[in-house]
Amino acid sequence: MINQPLQSDAEDRLAQWVGEHGRAVRGYLLGMTRSPETADDLTQEVFRRAWEARHRYQESGNARAYLLCIADRLACDQSRRKGREQTLGDEQWRSLEPADDTFTPGESLVQTEMQQQLTIALESLSPEQRRVLLLRYYSDMSFKEIAQATESPLNTVLSHCRRGLLALRKMLVEDSP
Repeated sequence: MINQPLQSDAEDRLAQWVGEHGRAVRGYLLGMTRSPETADDLTQEVFRRAWEARHRYQESGNARAYLLCIADRLACDQSRRKGREQTLGDEQWRSLEPADDTFTPGESLVQTEMQQQLTIALESLSPEQRRVLLLRYYSDMSFKEIAQATESPLNTVLSHCRRGLLALRKMLVEDSP
């Protein structure tokens, strides 16, 4: 039986993780699965697995990277089970990413257009490039950590990131009027 102080510490740590990293985990999973329902389910599964592994977890100061490694594995498993990913339609995307009330209507329109352009640009990347960029953006993981999480050579991860960023720059900056 687990004594109460250890259990309480683990519960506090999990609650802190959900508060500090829940949005990043869900954002990464939404980017990978493109399904809010799947992202929600997988986010819950990430924290369930973290809870189950609470006795094995060793604090190293990078809880977000730890959680995103779990999320990455779950997203890969989900992709293998489901096959091709589904792309959200404009209406579905707008319902998931409502305009922020702090923007003026003109600013909101520009923000929405930029989000649409970024979504289209991310869709055009290879799955590997998108995966590396999303891990880098949401996790603050080093490239070495991403290489370990994706079980890819470091140079391959660096190449995917560089090529993905160059492709995004070309689509979003150089090709814009």
